[in-house]
Formats: sequence, C-alpha cells, structure tokens
Amino acid sequence: MTETMTKKTETRMSRQEVQVDPRAVIHPTAELDSGVKVGPFSVIGEGSRIGKNTVIGPHVVVGEWTSIGQDSHIFQFASIGAPPQDLGYKNEPTETIIGDRNVIREFVTVHRGTIKDKAKTVIGNDNLLMNYVHIAHDCTVGSNIIMANNATLAGHVTIKDHAIVGGLVAVHQHVNIGAYCIIGGASAVSKDIPPYVMAVGNRAHVYGLNRVGIKRHGFKSSELDDIKRAYHILFKSSLRLGEAVTKLKAELPDSIHAKRFLEFIEDSKRGIARERSTVKLEHHDQIED
Repeated sequence: MTETMTKKTETRMSRQEVQVDPRAVIHPTAELDSGVKVGPFSVIGEGSRIGKNTVIGPHVVVGEWTSIGQDSHIFQFASIGAPPQDLGYKNEPTETIIGDRNVIREFVTVHRGTIKDKAKTVIGNDNLLMNYVHIAHDCTVGSNIIMANNATLAGHVTIKDHAIVGGLVAVHQHVNIGAYCIIGGASAVSKDIPPYVMAVGNRAHVYGLNRVGIKRHGFKSSELDDIKRAYHILFKSSLRLGEAVTKLKAELPDSIHAKRFLEFIEDSKRGIARERSTVKLEHHDQIED
C-alpha cells in the first residue's frame, strides 16, 4: 500500500515538474520526462520521448517516433524527426534518435530514417547544430561535433566524434567524415574526409593536419608523432594508397591513431579525399605539412 502511494506521488511530482505551455500540442502517446519545458505553439508527435530537463522552445515541431535525450535545448522553429525527403518513403515508422546535452539552434531540420537503410537517423551527445543545419535521413552523427550555419548532410552520411563542419558545407550522400577533422566553409564534399585532417574546397581536398584542433584535445606528444607519421605515409610518401596502407600497418602496428586511419580507409565506399600541395586561404594557419 505504502509503495503504491509512493509511486503515485512520484508520478504526480514528475508531471508537475513538466512545464508545457497551454498553446503547445502534445500527442497523447508522447512521453515527457521530469523537468521538460515545452514552449508555445510547439508540437510533439506520436510516440516521441523527451528526456529529463530538455527545453523545447516555441514553434518547434518534434515529429513522430523521435527520441531526444536529457539536458538538451531545441530552439525555436527547429523541425526534428520529420519524414525523409525520399520518394520511396511510404510513412513507415522509422526513427530519429538524439542523445544528451545537444544544442539545436533555429531552423535546424533533422529527418528520420528510411527502411532502405537502418531505419533511423542518429545524433550522439554534446553536439552544437547552428542555424539552418540540415541532417537528412539515415545519417549517423557522433558526439562533440560542431556543424556551423547552413551545413547540409545528404542521406546516409556518417560523421565521427569531434569533427567540425564549417558553414555552408554540402556533403554528398554516403560520405564518411573522420574524427577530429575540420572542413572549411562553403566546401562541397564528395569523397570521404579522413580523421585528423583539414579539408576545404569544391570539391574538398585535404590540406594538411588539423594541428590546432588535435592539440586542443590534449593528445600526448607520442600520439601526435604517430598521427604525423601516419599522415606522412598516407598522403606524402608518393605511394599508392594500397602500398601506403601496407607500410603504415608495418611501421605503426600498435598505434590507435594509425588504426583509426586504417579502419577509416577500409570502410570507405566513396573513396578518400586526397591532398593538394598548395592552398591560399585566410585565417587557417593550422594548415601545415
């Protein structure tokens, strides 16, 4: 009896902690955890789940079958979990899954998955998606990623952790973007961008290591040496890619960073963006050989 009353009290308190503006529209099957705030004129769709302490601003649409983790902030006019822009989509119950502590700014659009792929679009934790970012169906976006204003992902794109995608960047479908890399603004990306590098251009090419970004993440000097050596073998040794891979495996067999390069290359389906020897750019002094 006491246990039942306690559960009822906890449920009642949880509901009281949720703050929903009376002008918002919440589907009866949607689940809002404690501390959630929903602003005026926002819509939370069927089967959606909003995690603890997440703020849904005004005029936000959270589509059907969308899961958003805790401590996130979705700003006004964002559209999360809408049907994909895919002519083959027939309203199948596919998903959008978003993790914790994400900041999603104004006019961001995230579309749910399709049954042609994994039937879900996934975004990890601690990401910043700036104004007008678009993430299409079946994308997998990792954690600690920054996507600047108007960055656009076509369908089936994968971005690994700690990457930065500059403003107005357009990424072709099925492209993979490696961890700790940075893509310069207004680039058109049609090939896979390896980890640790800086890439820019239309079409995007590699222009050296993202040295400043790598150092900011606190890698040890020995790790930095491994990254530099792996990069030199893959991009500066004049070897064919297959030969460079063989050499890298032989020279750095125990390096986790060499392994990250190798796994990325092995998983590539669209081919790897290669290096161009010269580039004239402003404000990118981290580009070094």
